[in-house]
Amino acid sequence: MADRHRASRPHYGCVMRATVRDVAALAGVSPKTVSNVITGTVAVRPETRARVEAALAELDYVPNLSARSLRNGRSGVIALTLPELSSAYSADLARWFVELARERGLVVQLEQTGTDPEQERTLVSRARAHLVDGLVLNPVSLSASVLASTAGLPPTVVIGEVEPEHVDQVHVDSRAAARELTDLLLVHGHRRIALVGAALPGAATATSLQRQRGHEDALGTTGLTPDPAMHVPLPAWTTSVAATTFDAWLDGRDLPDAVFAFTDSIAFGVLHVLAARGVRVPEDVSVVGFDDVDGAAYAIPALTTVSFDRRAFAGAALDLLERRIADRSVPPTTTVVPHRVVARASVARR
Repeated sequence: MADRHRASRPHYGCVMRATVRDVAALAGVSPKTVSNVITGTVAVRPETRARVEAALAELDYVPNLSARSLRNGRSGVIALTLPELSSAYSADLARWFVELARERGLVVQLEQTGTDPEQERTLVSRARAHLVDGLVLNPVSLSASVLASTAGLPPTVVIGEVEPEHVDQVHVDSRAAARELTDLLLVHGHRRIALVGAALPGAATATSLQRQRGHEDALGTTGLTPDPAMHVPLPAWTTSVAATTFDAWLDGRDLPDAVFAFTDSIAFGVLHVLAARGVRVPEDVSVVGFDDVDGAAYAIPALTTVSFDRRAFAGAALDLLERRIADRSVPPTTTVVPHRVVARASVARR
């Protein structure tokens, strides 16, 4: 059947791209049914869906996004922006966005903004020009972000700790998670806790502020006073920068009881420095991180950290973005993704 179908199609000296009608003919269904399977907007019987999906695969069907855009005024493309794309956390989060968006018939354009709000403004301009249908933004701060004003803002969802009330948002409660992680260290007898990734004076990120505040909340419940001398700000949240900065910070200081690294990538740098100095973890110093990236469970020792479902996180953001694209007038919604502290071998009882 497939060979006869292909033979009936004109070639004009080149391989022609299969159309929805070609797929419908091969599967024995209507073009509308094929569209329903592709977009997932209407339920299709499993046996019918299986025939259509087999035909899509056999004909190597590729959706015509340009034609779709002409019909409904949308490009089928969304932009995902992250401060940096090189970390394990960012890579894992981006993977889930791409996979889940594909299931919804969307293409994800990845962008790296660093700490430059101007990059956000460029992306907003693209969305206004209808080059993308909507944005998922992860700004490092609200004050300098395009989100400080809603004027002319295209469909947008914010991910991360910045908490504007006027836009849709998905985040983990970093302050509560940091408090719980610090509580764990306090219960195990740690009192001198170094914060690697602490808020940088004059240039604090929303994430560093929320995690530092959560840490201070926990100290307050036990009557301890935060000690700025235990803060280790970082110019960048990478493993290499964390290692270099923490190594220099240790010179001439007594070892802390524990280190709260504000991400797992930072924690890996801390673990490297301690091992190079012959400091045992957790016998001499306990170490905790945040994010539960894939390597956290395989660090030596395995890293205690904060975990949350990044698939659910990406799905929640896409749900809100599609809702906002469909109806710009709906009230803004905030989704808080649950978290949990995962206790592993990097924390000892004092």
